[in-house]
Amino acid sequence: MNPPNRTIITEFFLLGFQNLHVLKIPFFILLLKIYILTITGNVLIIFLISTVPSLNSPMYFFLCHLSFCDVFFTTNIVPNMLHIILEGGGTVSVFGCLTQLQMFGFCGTAECYILTVMSYDRYLAICKPLHYSSIMGLKFCLNLVIASWSLGFLFASISRLLLGGLDFCDRNIIDHFYCDFLPILELSCSDTFVVELEAFMVIPFIVLFPFVFVIVTYVYIFITILGISSTTGRQKTFSTCSSHLAIVCSFYGTLISIYLSPSRGYALNINKFTSLLYSVVTPLFNPIIYSLRNQEIRRAFNTIHRDTKVTKDVL
Repeated sequence: MNPPNRTIITEFFLLGFQNLHVLKIPFFILLLKIYILTITGNVLIIFLISTVPSLNSPMYFFLCHLSFCDVFFTTNIVPNMLHIILEGGGTVSVFGCLTQLQMFGFCGTAECYILTVMSYDRYLAICKPLHYSSIMGLKFCLNLVIASWSLGFLFASISRLLLGGLDFCDRNIIDHFYCDFLPILELSCSDTFVVELEAFMVIPFIVLFPFVFVIVTYVYIFITILGISSTTGRQKTFSTCSSHLAIVCSFYGTLISIYLSPSRGYALNINKFTSLLYSVVTPLFNPIIYSLRNQEIRRAFNTIHRDTKVTKDVL
């Protein structure tokens, strides 16, 4: 129970980005453009994979779900962040804040697992090509995706349930642009041991183990590629996984930098910057990287564009 002289908090105030001054509107416009491009690019990839028969393969099936994940992830944060930038801060209820954190954890965890599944797909395609078709059947791929989304929902819901049992007293200011785990924990006037223990036990299953699995698969992939005699063969084989590798590096690079950097003092601004990269810029990398580096995606887009133009000319 809380002492009677403590005020129970029912809403938080997100400070967002302070001291923007004349840069507020340009910063708002920049982030709005990035958000629109992110949604447009990922929806386009989902549309292409869903409608073009040549993209009917496990790799693009997983890519489609990765795009779904990026759309949900960035939409959970960016619209409210844009409001906070314009208003110089913004209030959010405790329930709304914890729900945003739950969605953040849900999408972030699901993306970790989907990227891991994609690395396994590339490992089988390059290192075990004779067994690829028999292993990566439709049912198996569907089960992997369902497991990724389900584990993301499970871990996020457990954290949400435990955080929902905490009381928040007196202080309600979060110096961030979204509801993050550690700032919320610091505002609680309850015993947070169980919540911290749960996070300590779960994080290895969400970040560490998938990351190690990805590294191990790519070690085997690189060994196999180096064993190919022709330079052309090595380049062609590497091109099949280079897009995924680029996304893995950007995703885990920003994710690790967020949770390794201190959350106090001057380093808080660095934390905000890396969080901005993780939540706003990284979801844009998916469509950009696959559009620039993947010939099949570009070919599918050109086919759709050409068919649409022909239809317009006929009409």
